[in-house]
Amino acid sequence: MDKLRRRFAKGATYVILFAGAAFILLPFVWMILTSLKPANEVLLMPPKWLPSRFQWENYVTAFQSAPFVRYFCNSVIVTVLITAGELLTTLLAAFAFAQIPFRGKQAVFLLLVATMMVPSDILIIPNFVTLANFGWIDTYKALALPWCASVFSIFLLRQQFASIPQDYYKAARMDGCRDLRYLFTILVPMSRPTIVSIALLKIINSWNAYLWPLIATNSNEMRTLPVGLAFFSTEAGVKYNTLMAFSLMIILPTLIVYLLTQKYIIQGVSKTGLKG
Repeated sequence: MDKLRRRFAKGATYVILFAGAAFILLPFVWMILTSLKPANEVLLMPPKWLPSRFQWENYVTAFQSAPFVRYFCNSVIVTVLITAGELLTTLLAAFAFAQIPFRGKQAVFLLLVATMMVPSDILIIPNFVTLANFGWIDTYKALALPWCASVFSIFLLRQQFASIPQDYYKAARMDGCRDLRYLFTILVPMSRPTIVSIALLKIINSWNAYLWPLIATNSNEMRTLPVGLAFFSTEAGVKYNTLMAFSLMIILPTLIVYLLTQKYIIQGVSKTGLKG
């Protein structure tokens, strides 16, 4: 009886997991199929899942409708700048909060964590006004600098650094090792999964960012790939088939990166002691 009950529970678990996976994958399947449909089959009612003819030229049209290469280069540059900037600020801040004793450390850290409660949308106008006063609008500095620090990343890496015994730090200091050398030669190698997961999450978020690049840029030369989606919305309507083709080309790089490196994200979060 117990064996039958375990089999039933295992089967029910697989059914629930399969249903959840199908629910999550359904929009992606619809996007792929829509990107291959002729324009007159996109909005048919009832919906038609499979196109009568796979129209691969939609991808060529999408590529030629917007300056894809320029947008792609901008997205790569901005993503690299943001990721590098966040890793630098996160490493230094997490190291200070986890390993270096100073007066008021806990109060400052709690204040920093409390800023996570502030919605990011509230910061859009102050950031824009500040960058406009500096004359940085429509530059890479405007696209990258406001996002080169993340409280969540600092908190995540601080938890990892705090799990490493202080004896390592004391022994290194007795041997004459300076703080930065200790950070990059001892802490960073021991925390590689967490650091890689932080970098990957930032790469995905920066690559897919839409609102801020739209606000902080004025010319096509500085636009990023997500902003290029606006090219497919005209006064005559939305070209859904080419829009879906362009969207697939945008998410494909991050999807490949995530599939190849998802184990680092799982290891990085699990090592910090966070559970969800």
